[in-house]
Amino acid sequence: MYFLRKAAFVMAFASIFGAACDRPAKAAQDLPKPTADLPAPASQPATQPAERTAVFAAGCFWCVEAIYEQLDGVSDVTSGYAGGNADTATYRQVCDGDTNHAEAVRITYDPSKITYGELLRVFFTTHDPTTKNAQGPDHGTQYRSAIFVADDAERKVAEAYIAQLTDSKAFDKPIVTTVEPLTKFFAAEDYHQDFVRQNPAHPYVMQWALPKVEKVREKFKE
Repeated sequence: MYFLRKAAFVMAFASIFGAACDRPAKAAQDLPKPTADLPAPASQPATQPAERTAVFAAGCFWCVEAIYEQLDGVSDVTSGYAGGNADTATYRQVCDGDTNHAEAVRITYDPSKITYGELLRVFFTTHDPTTKNAQGPDHGTQYRSAIFVADDAERKVAEAYIAQLTDSKAFDKPIVTTVEPLTKFFAAEDYHQDFVRQNPAHPYVMQWALPKVEKVREKFKE
């Protein structure tokens, strides 16, 4: 098996698949707010914000980065790789699909403005967590739906929200998102950073990323 590069795939098949491939099973249904979340941060001086980070994988990191860059309370989003080791954390090797990495983003956020639970709600709203190792035109383990947790507190919140969505039948197929330990995050090559913002006319961006950006603006205006 081999994996087609993003741009080549889109140019050849976008008219066949369309954006519907990447929609959640019940796209019209607004997901419930998480009932569990991380504890609120302790009070900090205004000059010392208590920032946290979260690492999510939901298909192409170009799309996921563009989604979270819009949110109030998010100060930085970095595209990169999680789940594998440093020796194979390069785009060329990760694209082969056998390094165990996922294309992921590291989100730096202020929990007094946006919570981990709210980040998870955006995560599940903007990709299909019911398809295994595939999002839209991208296929392979590197495009899996995954939440990389730094500690037990994050794991409990992530697993509780998956259980909540499952119990509420938010999707008409089982959620296959994995909850994996974050051992290390490797920043991707410079040309991947802010890719959507810098390449709005790229065919892949126009077909797949920009609709997700618009969805966030519609669903999460607040």
